[in-house]
Amino acid sequence: MVRDPRVDGAQPVDAMTRDGNRCVLVTGGAGFVGSHACKALAGAGYTPVTYDNLVHGHETAVRWGPLEVGDILDGAKLAAVLARYRPIAVLHFAAFAYVGESMTNPVKYYRNNVAGSVTLFEAALQHGIRRVVFSSSCATFGIPRGGPIAEDHAQVPVNPYGRTKLVVEQLLSDLDYAHGLRSIVLRYFNAAGADPDGQLGEMHLPETHLIPLVLDVAAGRRRSIPVFGVDHGTPDGSCIRDYVHVSDLATAHVQAVERLLAGEGSAAFNLGTGRGASVMEVIEAARRVTGRDIPIEIAPARPGDPPALIAASDQARVALGWRPQWAALEAQIEHAWRWVESRQSRTVTPVCTSTT
Repeated sequence: MVRDPRVDGAQPVDAMTRDGNRCVLVTGGAGFVGSHACKALAGAGYTPVTYDNLVHGHETAVRWGPLEVGDILDGAKLAAVLARYRPIAVLHFAAFAYVGESMTNPVKYYRNNVAGSVTLFEAALQHGIRRVVFSSSCATFGIPRGGPIAEDHAQVPVNPYGRTKLVVEQLLSDLDYAHGLRSIVLRYFNAAGADPDGQLGEMHLPETHLIPLVLDVAAGRRRSIPVFGVDHGTPDGSCIRDYVHVSDLATAHVQAVERLLAGEGSAAFNLGTGRGASVMEVIEAARRVTGRDIPIEIAPARPGDPPALIAASDQARVALGWRPQWAALEAQIEHAWRWVESRQSRTVTPVCTSTT
């Protein structure tokens, strides 16, 4: 199925097909980060072609280019889409990304995340595509030995989700050596926020990310927010994470495409603000932004939960010219809160599910 969205300045499909040298295939482009990346690509003059099976993504998030409904395990469908649009690069977001589920159903994760990536890259090579930007994760690092975490930190993932991301990173390195497929791996930390223009937002089914859970409490959809452990050895005892705005992540993906188009070689970059916020600090910031009471419940610490995960993103700043525009936690929460309020004020189909 292909949809031609003639909204937000999108071109008709036939025009985009004729000018295929500006097309970028975006697997998982109907998800949280993927849809924001599509908007950023369109703003930079590219035509994002979303390839998504809509298991977790949503059609209403595809607004800046055509949608091809298909699975990354479907080599024939991928081949047909690649032949139709002749993209100059691939942004690969499509993946299952629930850590807990990966622990109980690892085969599902290896089949989709690893075997699906093999199918995608094989099809890309067969159609002469040699540029890939891969959506990876800080989960490849496992339990850090200290922070902030730089690119050369040991990668020892502690769950199947993180291991599948690391396997795909290693696969891309092998494909570079064997076939000259150039790739940029972007390992981002905690994606947060929502489109500042209010066109896109975050909604998982089920929800697992802290900020939307906290805002659900503020909106009255949940009674309280659990705080898993207050004895982690951090200043207030709760876990610290590096929250990076989804629109800043989207910008990094566009910059990565342009680096590859400029002829640069393969590389991997960590994406974060370099500043951590504890669970308690997130809750306090949400109280300030929303003006609402947000009750908490102290719960036992989760096994294997690192006390702190903070990114060192110096290399991305130097090599990509990446500068987070929305690094302040309050700005990220404000944009997410606007999205929550917009969904409360009108009937809206949930549009975004995170893929990393």
